Amino acid sequence: MGFGNQTSLFGVALAFSHGALMPLTVAVLGMIVGLPVLRALLLVYTLLPLARKRRPFAHAVPAFRLSEALRPWSMAEIFVIGTAIALVKVGGLANISFGPAFWAFCGLILVNAASNAFTSAATIWDAIEDAGMATDGREIVPEPRA
Repeated sequence: MGFGNQTSLFGVALAFSHGALMPLTVAVLGMIVGLPVLRALLLVYTLLPLARKRRPFAHAVPAFRLSEALRPWSMAEIFVIGTAIALVKVGGLANISFGPAFWAFCGLILVNAASNAFTSAATIWDAIEDAGMATDGREIVPEPRA
């Protein structure tokens, strides 16, 4: 006998889609959905031929460089903190139920954490070079001096 309400990431973004707030809708969708999807596609483009022991695609070097530049902007863990704070605040006012999307998002966070922990950019750059594609050297990290 109470009111019910549900939403999704797209629903949250589209809540701002009226009038002068339309740029905010585009920014929210871009940051929450667009950047992680773009980064994933760039990684697949770069790593797929390397995993199959083939020569990298023509634009693998700039694709991987852009993927690495987008890494700080793919901040799913910050979104998790914001979601957790919102759930604690709303939890005192309403009953909260977790649907499949919540658990899928939790899985995404675990996969993202594992990806960040087990992926080495230096190893990928070496694999690109070993496969015969020249890089311009900007990806080389100097060794720390003692």
